[in-house]
Amino acid sequence: MNRKLKDFLSTSLYLLIVLVMTFLVVTYVGQRTKVSGASMEPTLSDGDNLLVDKISYRFSEPERFDIIVFPFRYAEKTYYIKRIIGLPGETVYIDDEGQIFINGELLTESYGKEVITDPGTAYEMLTLGDDEYFVLGDNRNNSSDSRDPVVGNIHRDELIGKAWMRIYPFYKMGMIKHQ
Repeated sequence: MNRKLKDFLSTSLYLLIVLVMTFLVVTYVGQRTKVSGASMEPTLSDGDNLLVDKISYRFSEPERFDIIVFPFRYAEKTYYIKRIIGLPGETVYIDDEGQIFINGELLTESYGKEVITDPGTAYEMLTLGDDEYFVLGDNRNNSSDSRDPVVGNIHRDELIGKAWMRIYPFYKMGMIKHQ
C-alpha cells in the first residue's frame, strides 16, 4: 500500500474512534446543558452552562438536595433543573407558613430563596410512590416544580442526571454543591 492511502486510513480510523468515544461519553457519561430562567437562583442563574453527570445514578440512588436534570413531559428538547426534596415513599407537606415537612418532620434546609407562598399540590399531605421524587426550584416563588400538576412528581426513569459542574460563566466555574 502506498503511503498516502496508509495515512488516509490511519486518520480515518482515528476520527472514527474519536466520534465513537464522543458518542459514548455524551450518551452514557455526561452532557452539557444551559440554565434557562431564574427558578434555581441563587444557586444557578439564567445562562449558566453545566455539565450533567449521567453515570452516577446508574450505581447509586438520588439523594435529598441533589440538583437533577429531567425532561419536561409536554415539550420536546425542554429540560428542567430542580432540587430533590422528597424521596420515594415519603410524605411531603407544605403548610400555610411555607414550611416543608417530610414524614411529619420539619425539613431543615437553606436552599430556598424565600418563604413559599403557594404550596400547590403539597397543600395536603402528598405520599410519593416507590419511584417518585418531589422536586423544588431554589427560587421557590418563581419555579414550576412538583407543586405544579403539569410537572408533578418525577419518576426515577425520567432522571437524566445530576448537575455536576458549572463551566460558564468562567468566573463562576466550579463543582456544584448539592448538600
